[in-house]
Amino acid sequence: MNRLLAPILCLLVCAGAVGIFWDAPPIAVSLGALIGGALGLLAWLFWDDWRATLLIDWLRRLQNAPDDTPLPPPRLSGVWRMTAERLTRLLRQQRQQGKRFSRRLEDIRDALHASPNGVIMLNGAGRIRWLNRSACRHFGLDEARDIAQTVTHLLRDPIFVAYYTQRDFSHGITLNSPFSTLGRPLHLTVHIYPYGKRSLLILSQDTTAIERNEAMRRDFVANVSHELRTPLTVLAGFIETLQTLPLAESERDDYLARMARHAARMQNLVGDLLLLSRLEASPPPGFEQWTPIRTLLAACVAEAQALAAVAAKASGAAQHVIVFPPEAELDAEIAGSADELQSAFINLANNAIRYTPPGGRIEIRWTPTPEGGAAFAVQDNGPGIAPEHLPRLTERFYRVDSGRSSESGGTGLGLSIVKHVLQRHDARLKIHSTPGAGACFTVVFPADRICRI
Repeated sequence: MNRLLAPILCLLVCAGAVGIFWDAPPIAVSLGALIGGALGLLAWLFWDDWRATLLIDWLRRLQNAPDDTPLPPPRLSGVWRMTAERLTRLLRQQRQQGKRFSRRLEDIRDALHASPNGVIMLNGAGRIRWLNRSACRHFGLDEARDIAQTVTHLLRDPIFVAYYTQRDFSHGITLNSPFSTLGRPLHLTVHIYPYGKRSLLILSQDTTAIERNEAMRRDFVANVSHELRTPLTVLAGFIETLQTLPLAESERDDYLARMARHAARMQNLVGDLLLLSRLEASPPPGFEQWTPIRTLLAACVAEAQALAAVAAKASGAAQHVIVFPPEAELDAEIAGSADELQSAFINLANNAIRYTPPGGRIEIRWTPTPEGGAAFAVQDNGPGIAPEHLPRLTERFYRVDSGRSSESGGTGLGLSIVKHVLQRHDARLKIHSTPGAGACFTVVFPADRICRI
């Protein structure tokens, strides 16, 4: 309405001025009205263009300004004011929606970065559009440097290149990471999935732990079969001999004694396996039960002395010298399962007796730690253990010398049981050994498991 009112007003003013002041004829009045209307229209156009320029300049500054910068619209009137208000609302809604989308995108990106699986997004030309941190760790890539690089120029494993080139993505592949070493292998399972028009998604998963567990399961089954097969074969041979051959009383007694030893060996093996299974399946002990250290070490002392006496009698040599901590150092209690802790202590002491030559010295210590905890240590002066064996001593059925372990009556599960017991009590096992100078097994308990009396 204002667009028409201004030119009409100018036209009437000019026509009236010509007619009143100059007493002009009607044609002059008409001409003056026409000139006035044209001038009014021209003035209005200039004014309207000026307001449009203000609005466009404000929109340009608003587009380039940061989101949190206040930039009010220019003071306009009429339809331009309504246009500015509507544009302001639309821009506010658009920015709010953009912030929501940005937050969602950031959440998705953070979730993908937190994923243990590697993610690489490729465009139709095979160039990297985006990748997460796990993919960088798996393949040795750089999140900033390798964007827009061709994936086959970076991942040059022949297995992957053939898989990518053949375009048969119905199955995955397994390959070694560039960071894989003999000491620390890193095995990856890689799948490629097409999406969109021509884009590809590469997913990688670290399967090292899965393959290690599978190998451990196979080794475990093989070891158990081997450990049971040997005594069963001996028992079957002795039974067949007793059934088919007439034997003297002394020979029969010898065979029965050997059969008893092998039966006891199988029974110990089954007992250790059941104990391990129970330790793995049951919840860790809490802090409800507190046991005096004197009680635990008294059982350890009795068991160690009995085993040392049996070993000395069997070998006909001097008995081991076993040194126990003085009573004054045992004024403490420990939280946890008394049976499990006693089993761990006795295992460590018995191992020292079994693998130390007759007449050797074994020292058992209990000492407080500066952090408020305590340490239980068993030290011997036996042959010691080579450094390459130390990391694997707590594996099931791992033996430094399989022949000597079998002769000593061990099942190969003692240190594995000790490890599980200590983990359940928040303790850690430290092993220090020098070949020819003995070994020291130290169990360190945290402060919250120890109470001074």
